[in-house]
Amino acid sequence: MRRSRLRLFKFTSMTISALGVLMIIATIIVLAYIGAERISSSISTNVDKGSLYDEFAQLQKEYQDLKVDYDSVKNEIYKSGDKKLMEKYVNAEIKLVEAKSAIDDVKSAFTTNKPISEIEKRLQVARLKLQESKDSLANLRALIS
Repeated sequence: MRRSRLRLFKFTSMTISALGVLMIIATIIVLAYIGAERISSSISTNVDKGSLYDEFAQLQKEYQDLKVDYDSVKNEIYKSGDKKLMEKYVNAEIKLVEAKSAIDDVKSAFTTNKPISEIEKRLQVARLKLQESKDSLANLRALIS
């Protein structure tokens, strides 16, 4: 009877030890999976933000080109001395300022690490404002000609 209890104790101890080792291995596997998932998610997010940043850089370039166009039209209008054209230019330039503000808003979203959906919304607004300022410039040029 004494040997039987001793065998039972050894068997129970070995079983508990084996289950403990299995629990530790399972925990390590779960933690490794969670870590890999986070790293993968981080890389995916950075790739998405990278393409959005490229789009943002394109908007900035378009704005700079548009600003140069606005300056050349401004010189033409102020040389002509037409007050109505000057007033229309000021209204059109307000559209350009709105576009610059929208582009700065996108930049702010990048620097404050906003979610991708928020950056996309701000990019859409910036595209719209930039298009409005392009249209205003086209209307001004039509009036000058």
